[in-house]
Amino acid sequence: MIPGVRTRILFVRHGDSHHTRDGVIGGPRGCRGLTDAGREQAAEAGRRIAAETVGERVSIHSSVLPRAVETAGAISAALGLPFSQDCGLCTWHTPPEADGLTHEEFARRLGVEGGGVYRPFQEGNETWAEVVTRTSRTVTDLAHRHRGGTVVVVGHAETVEISFNALGLMSVYRPFDLKVSPCSVTEWVTEQDPVQWPPPRWTLVRFNETPGTPA
Repeated sequence: MIPGVRTRILFVRHGDSHHTRDGVIGGPRGCRGLTDAGREQAAEAGRRIAAETVGERVSIHSSVLPRAVETAGAISAALGLPFSQDCGLCTWHTPPEADGLTHEEFARRLGVEGGGVYRPFQEGNETWAEVVTRTSRTVTDLAHRHRGGTVVVVGHAETVEISFNALGLMSVYRPFDLKVSPCSVTEWVTEQDPVQWPPPRWTLVRFNETPGTPA
């Protein structure tokens, strides 16, 4: 334990996006960013995070996909801080030929027999275990680089879900599902060294909090 040091990570899912509305694979080309509603959600998330982090040492990081970048930009503007982009925080790294396809077309054109935790569901896609490992490594590295501060991670539903693996040390395959709302905030905190061995104990302070969520 590092006496008097607390590291806090706020996971924020991107706001309402065009790719979700259109039901398509939102890679670098297929993602058209946030809807008007999504931009309003991102601005509100920025105001909320700015109000609760006054006086804290804050860093902001996002996935490289437009919907996350737009959301991080709104939070960055509210806090008056820059943000960085990291591909390690992206959702599935799907093959380029899938970008912009509907989910049904993706499965039909590139689907493979079988699939699961350690085998991809589509040709050229990541396995779930690979997504979990990549994202967990990125989150742990950010916690290490910014220990003692507050880290805002702007990503995707999968990013928030994987916080349970990266910080809660759950198995790769969870025995339950999670619903992650647009621009919701999920918070984990530890008072131990984020990269110590044995791993630190993290506390889940809140999950999927949106404006109006009961305290």
